[in-house]
Amino acid sequence: MLDLLVDILSVPAILVGLIALIGLLLQRKSISDVMKGTIKTILGFIVLSGGAGIITGALNPFGELFQAGFNVQGVVPNNEAIVALALEKYGTATALIMVFGMLVNILIARFTKLKYIFLTGHHTFYMACMIAVILVVAGFTGANLILVGSLILGLVMAVFPALAQPTMKKITGNNNVAFGHFGTTGYILSAWVGKLFGKNSKSTEEMKLPKNLGFLRDSSISISLTMAMLYIIVAIASGPAYVEGNLSNGQNFIVYAIIQAITFAAGVFIILQGVRLILAEIVPAFKGISEKLVPDAKPALDCPVVFPYAPNAVLIGFLASFVAGILGLFILGQLKLILILPGVVPHFFCGATAGVFGNATGGRKGAILGAFAHGLLITALPVMLMPVLGNLGFANTTFSDADFGVVGIILGKMADSLSKGLITTIIVAVIIIIALISIRFKNNQKEIANEI
Repeated sequence: MLDLLVDILSVPAILVGLIALIGLLLQRKSISDVMKGTIKTILGFIVLSGGAGIITGALNPFGELFQAGFNVQGVVPNNEAIVALALEKYGTATALIMVFGMLVNILIARFTKLKYIFLTGHHTFYMACMIAVILVVAGFTGANLILVGSLILGLVMAVFPALAQPTMKKITGNNNVAFGHFGTTGYILSAWVGKLFGKNSKSTEEMKLPKNLGFLRDSSISISLTMAMLYIIVAIASGPAYVEGNLSNGQNFIVYAIIQAITFAAGVFIILQGVRLILAEIVPAFKGISEKLVPDAKPALDCPVVFPYAPNAVLIGFLASFVAGILGLFILGQLKLILILPGVVPHFFCGATAGVFGNATGGRKGAILGAFAHGLLITALPVMLMPVLGNLGFANTTFSDADFGVVGIILGKMADSLSKGLITTIIVAVIIIIALISIRFKNNQKEIANEI
């Protein structure tokens, strides 16, 4: 039963489909509207996931070519890989922390000003896994492990969307949708860098091109051409023998590189269509939940939700973040530290998002410099995170996105210097303080309204 529940809650399409179903039922919509809204929401997420799968499938060979062509070895951050290793030992704790953590998130949204319900199920699952690992290493067991883990998970599921929301308003132009992806620290950094250095910089979406280059305004074309150049470079660096012998099944290495680049662009195109479909359904459906169950609640959605608002920033952010990852790799080598190879998948999804956030506050300069700062951050954080993961720290992979590093490092340091009882007390106290501040804020609003 627990496995079934976790399977449902960790699959974004099913989780968000259930939320849409509940929202539409609470609004007493017709059977026809309920069926249409629920199925189209699930369909949108499956389209988005399909696009993400295509991109991942195209980027994995790029990572292999990069390592082979430039002869570098090290740790490759990858959430899926580290979670797969951890689940054998920490599976039950992960599942329970995830389920109860989502309940804590809903309670926090219901009774505090943090009105965000985190709907990125797979990221919730990954964060639950990391929290379980660190708490077990720190000596937590049994009910105390589940209680503290669930409180921490529910808290971060509410706090990080709140931190991202000011920039989300700038990106989307409204306050209807929140951001739910555990790379938020890096995106906030990007937005801050954009604001600091991008004054008067034009948006990445304002491209002025000669008439004969007007086709580059189409993001699918510009992404295809840019990625084709990158793929051809790493394919040449790896050599035809390696490409045709290990990856392309004998297909010419240049042809293979071009096909992978255009496949990547196709994945981006599919993601954009999936996001548009989701937004058209989930926002109206979520109205029922925000009106009846959790007043003023906002759905916090996965990082591709921002891609349609600045498609050029998506590509710029990826490239800037990846270049920063290469520079970070060189710096780590000079410092004789663990080498963190630039994982192409996290640098795309997270770097692209950082580009959109940086563009929102600082235009083109913000997209480039913000995403570059993000790339350095997700290179440095895994080095500091690995020691707190116990035996998993010796694995050839680790968590990739910024919030995993931030939460993991803070929790690990607390575990090193504080008792289990004090850690529990601090987490409970933080939640109580947030609730009390919210109550105080509501009371002040009522007093002002009465005076008026």
